[in-house]
Amino acid sequence: MTFIQNIISFILHIDEHLIEIIQNFGNWSYVILFLIVFVETGIVIFPFLPGDSLLFAAGALAAMDAFNIVLLILVFFVAAVLGDTINYHIGKAVGTAITQNRRMGKFIDRKKMRKAEDFFNKHGGKTIVIARFMPFVRTFIPFIAGSSRMNYRYFFAYNVIGAVLWVGLFTTVGYLFGNIPFVKNNFSTIILSVIVLSVLPVFYSFAKSRFQIQKN
Repeated sequence: MTFIQNIISFILHIDEHLIEIIQNFGNWSYVILFLIVFVETGIVIFPFLPGDSLLFAAGALAAMDAFNIVLLILVFFVAAVLGDTINYHIGKAVGTAITQNRRMGKFIDRKKMRKAEDFFNKHGGKTIVIARFMPFVRTFIPFIAGSSRMNYRYFFAYNVIGAVLWVGLFTTVGYLFGNIPFVKNNFSTIILSVIVLSVLPVFYSFAKSRFQIQKN
């Protein structure tokens, strides 16, 4: 529980923690921010790390000259693209290993596997871009795309588009509005609101799918 509480505290008071990181590590703070975003997007077992809130808070601090906004956006962009790329290749390696394993291969429905491949090659681009704005989901989609053998060039193109939109939006909004007195005085509440708004599409999709299952 202590670990989970620390993660929650880090997310809700991310501005304070970022200031501590800057004070303790100086320019190495860019490396730390890179690693957080890279791990959150690239390692499927770490979907709980801050993403949207980190971009917003870092953008707000950049407005106070704590970070160089251009370098910050570049660091986040490269981390996001590399994270999804690594996640894709991990998924592809795992998917290939399972299908080639005789014992595990018996449990794989080849028709469903082909359908998954067809889906990602036809509609996966939109899914990858939209998933960028959905915490937890954005960590799993590249892995699924890789395990479904989505065409890599197609995946990479939408990976870049999604990263540009995600990083550009949250970092810029934080930079422009993060230091408005009302936002500064209610930063924890604003961060919580950002998280809730980011998670809403996940709950909507889940509720919609449940409703359709019950209806059928």
